[in-house]
Amino acid sequence: MAKNESGFFELVHEVAKLIPYGRVTTYGAIARYLGTGKSARMVGWAMNASHANPEIPAHRVVNSSGLLTGKAHFETPDRMQELLNDEGVLVKDNQVQDFKELFWDPSKELSL
Repeated sequence: MAKNESGFFELVHEVAKLIPYGRVTTYGAIARYLGTGKSARMVGWAMNASHANPEIPAHRVVNSSGLLTGKAHFETPDRMQELLNDEGVLVKDNQVQDFKELFWDPSKELSL
């Protein structure tokens, strides 16, 4: 991993740590907050690289439709949903229910 990627991943991880319990955000929302709106895929890579650190709630980051697209990167295919369910987030067919109500936008909730 290039040094600049490492720094970006750390920034992504710091934002992910701020996602409130029982809420979700998206790869794109994190990218926009960091001023790199076109880098949602890179945010996904950062989340995939975060699984070794239990302090980073990667399960709270979903795609722009609320789909659990990162679930394959958890220890089991159902683990991401289990973690969300444990927080009261209802998931049906890999889709966060009430996504708009549960969506946490770091650009609105945090200040740079």
